[in-house]
Amino acid sequence: MQRGITPNLSNLAPILNTPCLDDAVFVTARDAAKQAMNSPEIIDTTLREGAQAPGVCFTAAARLRIVAGLAQVGVDEIELGAASPLHDWLPELVKEARALTAASCRLALWCRCKDEDIAFAAACQPDVLSLSIPVSDRHIRERIGKDRSWVRETLRRSIELAVSLGIPYISVGLEDASRAELAFVCAMATTAAQHGASRLRLADTVGICSPGSMAGLVQAVHGAVGLTVGVHCHNDFGMATANSIAALEAGASSLDAAALGLGERAGCCRLEEAVGYLALVQGHRRYTPEHLPALCRAVAEAAGREIAASHPLVGADIFTCESGLHQHGLAINPATYEPYPPERVGGTRTLRFGGKTGFRAVALHLAKHGLHLEEGEIRRLVSQLRAGSGMFSEGELLRFAAAGSNG
Repeated sequence: MQRGITPNLSNLAPILNTPCLDDAVFVTARDAAKQAMNSPEIIDTTLREGAQAPGVCFTAAARLRIVAGLAQVGVDEIELGAASPLHDWLPELVKEARALTAASCRLALWCRCKDEDIAFAAACQPDVLSLSIPVSDRHIRERIGKDRSWVRETLRRSIELAVSLGIPYISVGLEDASRAELAFVCAMATTAAQHGASRLRLADTVGICSPGSMAGLVQAVHGAVGLTVGVHCHNDFGMATANSIAALEAGASSLDAAALGLGERAGCCRLEEAVGYLALVQGHRRYTPEHLPALCRAVAEAAGREIAASHPLVGADIFTCESGLHQHGLAINPATYEPYPPERVGGTRTLRFGGKTGFRAVALHLAKHGLHLEEGEIRRLVSQLRAGSGMFSEGELLRFAAAGSNG
């Protein structure tokens, strides 16, 4: 990774130097970030990167279910798989996906810079072909046994071949860009632009970037060439989504993501997090987070994965609350402790009452349902709740309170 690259935060200096980030300042920061993003795009790679996760083997039916779900969510581009003659099911998938999506998004294939793979990709007739080539010396010299000149010439020939075969849009993915020499990354980007590529994708292949270093990399490359820039961020240190959003704020036009973050090792940017943030915080209306739970359940079932109860945006318990402090806030105004209404992601708020529940939360909840007990009765009820080992649902609490007040 190129050291010394830092994001340009001069436009946010008045905000960052403010002693206290109150609501008004937060809105200003959010709006500034939204303006910087302009019109971001999400490229889903569940069926390509996600399919590379250990033990994952999507059936034909599962692929179509996932495509349909992605179209409902509103992604801008679906990467349907890796173009190779070994994947003889790809031409039919492209055809069926085109019928399912009805031109609501672009259909893409990922491809090595190999003539036979490019020819196969062209026969599949995708909207986008994403050529991939390494740019770090570690990959160039140690993995494929070549040099930089070979890589640059191979990229040139591959782009020209793809263009000659009639593929309408060429994207170039620079593998391991975050560990490559910046000057060579920019030289490869220039080669891509000169020979017919329309987009560049910078890959943080082993997830070593921070949001700041990713923003710096995007700014440096974007400033060196006129191409549209996207990013493909891995999650080895748990920062894939943060890095992807930081890239958008720094001027990238697109991010790659996969449902549940499926992919090699720790996976990549989670689609549900990216969609949720762009739709619910930044207000981009193309995306419909209401459809995320169904999509993620379909992917989890097809991939043999479980969705943790606390999984952001789609976990079963993310709107379940037991602590008294938070319940009190939720009773007054849900926005105190919820970043968005549960309904926006097809969820519901669930309150649980037990050892963490306090007097004010119980009193407010009972009053909301027409049970106005004396203070002493409420305190006895709270003591009983805290003495128990389990939790009460809202209905159970009301019945327990009513029985106690009648006894």
